[in-house]
Amino acid sequence: MNPVPEPSQAHIGDRAFVLLQWMLPTRWLSTLIFRLSRIRHDGFKNALIKLFMRGFKIDLSEAQFNYPQQYESFNHFFTRALQPGARPLPDDAQTFVSPVDGTISQFGEIEEGLVFQAKGHRYSVLDLLGGDEKAALKFMHGRFCTIYLAPYNYHRIHMPIAGTLKRWSYVPGRLFSVNAATARAMPKLFARNERVNAIFDTAAGDVGVTLVGALFVGSIETVWAGCISPPHLRGEPIHYQPTNTVTLDRAEELGRFNMGSTVILLTEADAVNWQPDLAPGQAVRMGQALGQWRARNQPLRKTAENATEPDAGNPTPPTTL
Repeated sequence: MNPVPEPSQAHIGDRAFVLLQWMLPTRWLSTLIFRLSRIRHDGFKNALIKLFMRGFKIDLSEAQFNYPQQYESFNHFFTRALQPGARPLPDDAQTFVSPVDGTISQFGEIEEGLVFQAKGHRYSVLDLLGGDEKAALKFMHGRFCTIYLAPYNYHRIHMPIAGTLKRWSYVPGRLFSVNAATARAMPKLFARNERVNAIFDTAAGDVGVTLVGALFVGSIETVWAGCISPPHLRGEPIHYQPTNTVTLDRAEELGRFNMGSTVILLTEADAVNWQPDLAPGQAVRMGQALGQWRARNQPLRKTAENATEPDAGNPTPPTTL
């Protein structure tokens, strides 16, 4: 049974912003940003970095390099590395961690293969994964977490749990903004935009990590394929099987964005219990606990109320949408 549709909470301003984006040459703008961000002229890139730092109040104290002059280009600054130890991990190895610095957009249960985007809007896992039925089937009744990266955030993406890459895909699409206003007004936003999907085999079952492109996102990169976008292609999704084994530890880098965007995490049913205090609008940092994962062969136990829950000593909190 599909969820009952809800009325959208989009404002007139949200709809006007979406209408403007339909008229913009978004691919051309993203390609322009890609080229400008890689200019290495000292005067140009230093001025651009300082302007960006001033506008977004960027703090470089945790970064590997603390001064604009140390970066080869604006893109080098934007995808800056952190100092070792800047994002300590929880001691518990079964903690499912945030892959990025960002803001929780939504999280909860995947209902009949539908993911909650904003009130009045849902999209299908199958559409998100570019029609990969085998991958989508694993997540039909699973759980999801959507995290928005603002321009001021750290822009490398890391593993929420250790895993081995099973398959990945590049899905051509639009390049709409992925901010809250667009999410409220644009149906199936994350299934429309250009994106890269990666499915990992983990101790908790299959885990999906989707890197969603957006307006002004000049590139999406992964550690196994390098720069995937640009070029911003059109046409059908392209599905890949890794030619070499790619195994990544928890919190190990898997990719990066140039400019802000969104990461969507998918898990199988009952694979993760979200933290009780997790909430939409909450700021998170890479390595911060999002929940506790349950090994795929770990049995469920019965509660006093005859409900089932993971035998991990961490009851499942109510789904938050």
